[in-house]
Amino acid sequence: MGQAVAGVDVVTDATFAREVLEADLPVLVEFTAEWCGPCRQLAPVLRDIAFEEGDRLKVVQLDVDKDPETTVRYGVLSMPTLMVFRAGEPVKSMVGARPKRRLLQELDDVL
Repeated sequence: MGQAVAGVDVVTDATFAREVLEADLPVLVEFTAEWCGPCRQLAPVLRDIAFEEGDRLKVVQLDVDKDPETTVRYGVLSMPTLMVFRAGEPVKSMVGARPKRRLLQELDDVL
């Protein structure tokens, strides 16, 4: 990934099960790509949420070009796609960049 976001771990096809599906906390996964402009806009939002909500939510990124297996498995077609996993299951999916306040509102029901 071009630049990892501070406080946001990078996961891969190889680490997805351990880091996301087996996590104790809900996990917000950003499916991202280096060429994705809206993904760059979302980076500071994800960094802030990872910092502020770290006790309730784990935030990670997955590069769709480097790790296509997971991307295909969850039917991700657009970047950025944000998906929340809880107890190994996807419980929410959102497409596109959004401001922090709106994203937090959308996450409210899964935290």
